[in-house]
Amino acid sequence: MFLNLLLGSPAVAIAWLSAIAFTLTIHEFSHALVAKLRGDKTAEYEGRLTLNPLAHVDPTGLILLLLFGFGWAKPVPYNPYNLKDPKWDAVKVALAGPGSNLVMALVSGVAFRVLVGGGIIAPLNLLSIFLFLSVLLNLFLMLFNIIPVHPLDGSKLFFALFDSPKYQELRMFVATRGPQILMIAVLVSAFTSINIFFFISEPAFAICDGLIGGSCNGYFASIFRTF
Repeated sequence: MFLNLLLGSPAVAIAWLSAIAFTLTIHEFSHALVAKLRGDKTAEYEGRLTLNPLAHVDPTGLILLLLFGFGWAKPVPYNPYNLKDPKWDAVKVALAGPGSNLVMALVSGVAFRVLVGGGIIAPLNLLSIFLFLSVLLNLFLMLFNIIPVHPLDGSKLFFALFDSPKYQELRMFVATRGPQILMIAVLVSAFTSINIFFFISEPAFAICDGLIGGSCNGYFASIFRTF
C-alpha cells in the first residue's frame, strides 16, 4: 500500500515520511528531556536526548513504516528510581510525549494558516502538505498514546491513579492483556474496513479542521487527486 504511494506519488511519500520522522522524533525527545529534568539521565547516556531521527529508529517500526506508511520509534529508556518523585514524575515523563505532539500540532496548524491561508505558499506544494500531515499525525499520535493501555503513555497515568491494592487485578489485566488487545485492534484496523479507532480518528479530524481552518478530510483527498 505505502510502496504504491512511494512509486506513484514520490513527492507525497517524501512529505509523509518527513512528517512521521518529525512527529516521532519530537515525541521521543520530549520523553528524554523531561526524564533528565526530573533527575534521570538514562536516556541522555544512551544518546536519546537528541533531535537526530536516526537515534530513535526502531528497525521493525522502520520496516513497517516503509511498507505501510505507519510505524513506531524506539522507546526511550528511563529509571524511575532516579526521578525526584518516582510515581508522578514517571507520569510526567510519559505524558511529555503526547504533550509535545499537541504543541507541534498547534504550531503546524498556525504555520499552515499563515502560509497557506495568507497566500504565501500554494495549498498543494511540499511544505503545505508537510504542515498538514504534521498537524494530522501529531493529533493521531497524541490521542493514540493517551489510551490507558500498556505499553502506551496513558497507561502510566492509569497505573498512578489506580495504585491502590484493591485495583491490583485490574492493573495486572491492563499490564498483561493490554498489549495483546492493542495489537489485535491495530491489525484489525489495518487489514479490514473496520475502524476500531474511530474514537481517535473522528476527534483528530475535528481538531484538525479547526487548526487549519478547513476540511482536513477534503484536503487529504485533494492531495491524492493532485499527485
